[in-house]
Amino acid sequence: MQFLVFILTFPFLWIISILPFRVFYWFSDFIYLIVYYIIGYRKKTVKENLALALPHLSAEERLVIEKKSYHHLCDMFLEMIKTMTISADEMNKRFVVTNIELVKEYEKKGKSAVLLASHYASWEWLLSINEKTKFKGIGVYKKIANKYFDKLIRDIRSKYNAELVETKKAIPLMAENQKNGILSMYGLASDQSPKLNRAFHWDKFMGVEVPVHTGAEMLAKKHDLNVLFVKVKKVKRGFYEATFVPITDNPKSIPDFEITNTFLREVEKQILEAPEYYFWTHKRWKHRR
Repeated sequence: MQFLVFILTFPFLWIISILPFRVFYWFSDFIYLIVYYIIGYRKKTVKENLALALPHLSAEERLVIEKKSYHHLCDMFLEMIKTMTISADEMNKRFVVTNIELVKEYEKKGKSAVLLASHYASWEWLLSINEKTKFKGIGVYKKIANKYFDKLIRDIRSKYNAELVETKKAIPLMAENQKNGILSMYGLASDQSPKLNRAFHWDKFMGVEVPVHTGAEMLAKKHDLNVLFVKVKKVKRGFYEATFVPITDNPKSIPDFEITNTFLREVEKQILEAPEYYFWTHKRWKHRR
């Protein structure tokens, strides 16, 4: 059944990927109407999240953000499909890194790095960074139940020399790369809600105290990795800019949880600048106190 669903869906995905951008975004507008007005995908969650995170705004202002966020959500997921056939030149035009020289400096130091990202703007096209660096790019992700779609997602996200690794396999892989001297950059989107039995630290995120992922910080300290945050800005529809923000090059000297807290402050600043580009459908605040 999984294979049947895949072979019936794949041609449709491929057709979407080859659409000219003008038509591509018209199609995204159409999908938005279905997702927002007909299906109402996770509307309740989005409204609750916006009310919790942006209480200083009026209900009318939050509604505007809500609708814009769904528009962006549809764009972003279709852009992931577009990655199947987009050319390298087109990608470089649409996803620009403003300070790649910072990563070049880290390369010269010969020490691997953890790249902290959030579910903001475009984390899909963020993987194109791997073509601009000598680091072995490794993205940590959650496996999809359908093995055929999982392979497709891995193929799409690996187009730019990035290797995707399931969360449970990331820790031994990191240890193996350190042992063999393989210079790597590990990308982790750490702004989601962890399971309560794995929550070692709580902090305020957008004014609400929640459990936070600390795995990236723990691994950085264990293996003495540089830690960076990547801030992604949506310049206009279909165009993004990424900027690297150094957090520390000496994680063992930083007090516990300070790296994690610094990351959350960067995410908050990003959200407050343009909240409509955050992934509000995540149940980020389902555990709070």
